[in-house]
Amino acid sequence: MLDSDSGVDKKPDDISANDPSEKAGKQVGMLTAFRTRNFRFLFTNQLISQAGGWIQQITLNWLVYNLTGSGTMLGTLSTIRSITALGTIPVAGVLTDRLEHRKLMMITNAWLFFVTFLFALVLVFGHSTVGYIFVFAFFAGLTFTIDATIKQVVIFDLVPRNVTPNAIALLLTASATMRSIGPAIGGVLLIWKGPGGNFLVQAGAYILIAFSIMQLRFPVQKYDLKRSSALQNIKEGIRYVMNERVTRTFVLMGFVLPIFTVPIFTILPPIFAVKVFGDGSARILSYLMVAMGVGSVLGGVLAAALSRLERRGLLQIASLFMLAVSLMGFAYCAKLWLALLLLVVGGFFESIFITSNQILLQLSIPDELRGRVTSVVSLSTALSPVGGLMAGIGSDMLGGPKMITIFMAGTAACIAVLVFIFSPTVRNYRISQGIASNVAKAPGGSSN
Repeated sequence: MLDSDSGVDKKPDDISANDPSEKAGKQVGMLTAFRTRNFRFLFTNQLISQAGGWIQQITLNWLVYNLTGSGTMLGTLSTIRSITALGTIPVAGVLTDRLEHRKLMMITNAWLFFVTFLFALVLVFGHSTVGYIFVFAFFAGLTFTIDATIKQVVIFDLVPRNVTPNAIALLLTASATMRSIGPAIGGVLLIWKGPGGNFLVQAGAYILIAFSIMQLRFPVQKYDLKRSSALQNIKEGIRYVMNERVTRTFVLMGFVLPIFTVPIFTILPPIFAVKVFGDGSARILSYLMVAMGVGSVLGGVLAAALSRLERRGLLQIASLFMLAVSLMGFAYCAKLWLALLLLVVGGFFESIFITSNQILLQLSIPDELRGRVTSVVSLSTALSPVGGLMAGIGSDMLGGPKMITIFMAGTAACIAVLVFIFSPTVRNYRISQGIASNVAKAPGGSSN
């Protein structure tokens, strides 16, 4: 039945999404979060959203590189979208904490549908120019940070605190699954229907996402920030990150991937496909993207199964190091089968790192500040243009993607070693610390 006061599904086989205590979902298994109806719809939302995102990314990268043949232009594409997203960081957290969450999700989804459908029409009618691509990247980027922030926050509306590590891991597994399937669909559509067909599919995906959002049953939002100015709200989020050592440390750890390893996965594959493996079509590019996705799925499944693993900080460090090593090995490969195998390994450890980082980070944030702090956390994604430009320009200047891949992945490996040696905050952190801390910070929680 539906609780009329909270709007949370209360079926007997569900876990209470409003109960922050350790009693709810005490025995957490690999699929525990699926016992909550709301989470099942949220998981479906994530699958569809990520599929559309990867179809978009592989299409845009393929378009830009085929139109220009320039790695620098690939980096510039990422820069335009991310700088736009960076500009919305100050308002993303405030909107998330002030507006009803379902309404905000619907607004951002409607905007993304609108700009995607218009761009699909541009491509269908044969206007494939870099200028139109950059315009689309700008307008799509306007809601990127808002969309990313609200999706990280709503999970705490829908599941109890000690189930959130499992729920976060499962959502990241959905993302990893679509990293595998999405590029494959994108590659097939590129060959079959062309770029315009890809974007029409993505526009259709936003309609399905709107349906899944309508099925979510949110509790009453408990915080009213309207008495404070938006500027004051923003300062509170930044101040919390700066003053809380645990949150600050995991935020900084989260910056490593978008700057040093994600561009290897997202910016360089079209260049590897052409310059290393000698294929100018979308076929080899699809293979590379699928290999990363397969590894990410495997890593996400393992992360979801590790609900009781205590040493998540140490796991995060080890995963970063192994990710970096696998990418350096990939850079040296001239044989496609070995390169694909190493990308599977890299995707596996990347997924475990991201899952560990997001779980520990989100558990360190109190509910009343979650939107504002999460928007600051989204700065890590907005910083990806730094890595994107580094990868693109480095590939052009160094005669290909090999040496810049080794440099960027090697830097990430060095960071992992330094964190292990000098940061006991990460090295010794246990998941039970984060759960106990978040329960105490939640409304009605207890520090006992």
